[in-house]
Amino acid sequence: MSDNPYGLLALWNQGDAIIKSVAITLLLMSIVSWYTIVTRAWRAVRLRRAARAANDFWHAHSFAEGLALLDQQKSVNPFHHLVLEGQAAVDHHAHNTKDLHGQINLAEWLTESLRGAIDDSAERMQQGLVLLASVGSTAPFVGLFGTVWGIYHALVGIGVAGQASIDKVAGPVGEALIMTAFGLAVAIPAVLGYNALMRTNKGIINKLNRFARQLHAYFLTGSPVLKAPGNVRPLRQKKEA
Repeated sequence: MSDNPYGLLALWNQGDAIIKSVAITLLLMSIVSWYTIVTRAWRAVRLRRAARAANDFWHAHSFAEGLALLDQQKSVNPFHHLVLEGQAAVDHHAHNTKDLHGQINLAEWLTESLRGAIDDSAERMQQGLVLLASVGSTAPFVGLFGTVWGIYHALVGIGVAGQASIDKVAGPVGEALIMTAFGLAVAIPAVLGYNALMRTNKGIINKLNRFARQLHAYFLTGSPVLKAPGNVRPLRQKKEA
């Protein structure tokens, strides 16, 4: 393989600094994109588990029991974060009635707090996807640049040598075209991974919105949210008001 005059090793040895820079750039883009795909795919699996736990939340016999189900994966569980934000919004609204937001209706304040929590979770889920989109859109052009430069470099060398036979032209030009193949090999997994992760995130966000609407109704009913002091009283006081 090392004796092949038209192989990858020959391309590397004959290439100048620009060709080598393009090859290294494509390699780094491939490593980063695959790392992002693998880590985000694993996170997507954990988010799906969290979504199943959110379904079990409403089958719990108490708020504390339901929160404990979500607490098992709270580090990556946006549903757990949503519950805590809703609870904090209700408590904060009840204990700070003299502030400006105390004049806002509890339903509106709770709605905005839950929306903010969903937006925060959505932003965290989107991390890394911009990089995949960038790699998928730019890698083919980086490879094409390497091909154009390689063909130019090969033709200049042929012109200097004064030999234009098919074997002298096909080898260098064929090696230069490898850069375009490299660019496509980097871009295709990035695009496919981006689309798959976007679809997964969209499904999770839809479930978050549904869960938030259920939480909104639950918090406004005046139900005893927690056994701890300070969480039941504000809801009842708001109903009596």
